[in-house]
Amino acid sequence: MGLWRDNNEDSYLIIPQARVLALADGMGGAAAGEAASQYFVDRVRSVFSELALPPKGAVADCIQHVFESAKGRMLEHIIQHPEDAGMGCTADILVFDGGRYVIGHVGDSRVYLLRDGRLRQLTKDHSLVQSQVDRGMLTPEEAKHHPRKNILLRVVGTDSSIECDIVQGTALGNDIFLLCSDGLTDMVENADIEIVLASAESLEQKLERLISAALEAGGKDNVTAILCEVEDA
Repeated sequence: MGLWRDNNEDSYLIIPQARVLALADGMGGAAAGEAASQYFVDRVRSVFSELALPPKGAVADCIQHVFESAKGRMLEHIIQHPEDAGMGCTADILVFDGGRYVIGHVGDSRVYLLRDGRLRQLTKDHSLVQSQVDRGMLTPEEAKHHPRKNILLRVVGTDSSIECDIVQGTALGNDIFLLCSDGLTDMVENADIEIVLASAESLEQKLERLISAALEAGGKDNVTAILCEVEDA
């Protein structure tokens, strides 16, 4: 959902039985971006389908396989449609494995955790401005409004090897996880996201408020978000 684009290059997937959430934001032009993000979530569905649950402790390997096989599918697409060269996507997978969470991450879509009323960003953007923040060349506030903030250093695509970040931790009861595309985080500050997620509203109401806030702020990109709450760790 967005106000400036006629097409939606975001794709998402929820597999309740496997406790898997995934989100991808396509790039490379309208048709190519949509295809790239869809290829990614299709690979998530295939690897983490209800009939093919990964053995305990092997989740990180399965996540890495998703990213690698999604790239392979995009390479096949480029052979058939060379005009789509340069297609790719940012992507996040969140899997609950027993009492732990495991995240696979590439790009600048994000995964957040709200615990005890405090919001924490679990993933780090693979972007030019984030690398400059890490080196002390920019402040986080300067990066937020930098004209080159959307230049990515790592994506799921056909031009480079896939190296996804794996983030793991313990999941606790009442934890709230947010997966979202940059269509949300470019428009809504982390402090405002925290206020919404810490409210007493239902997950559905919180999600509606986040999307509405992004659209009211300008909605310059597609806005996609997934919320889940841990009921029993």
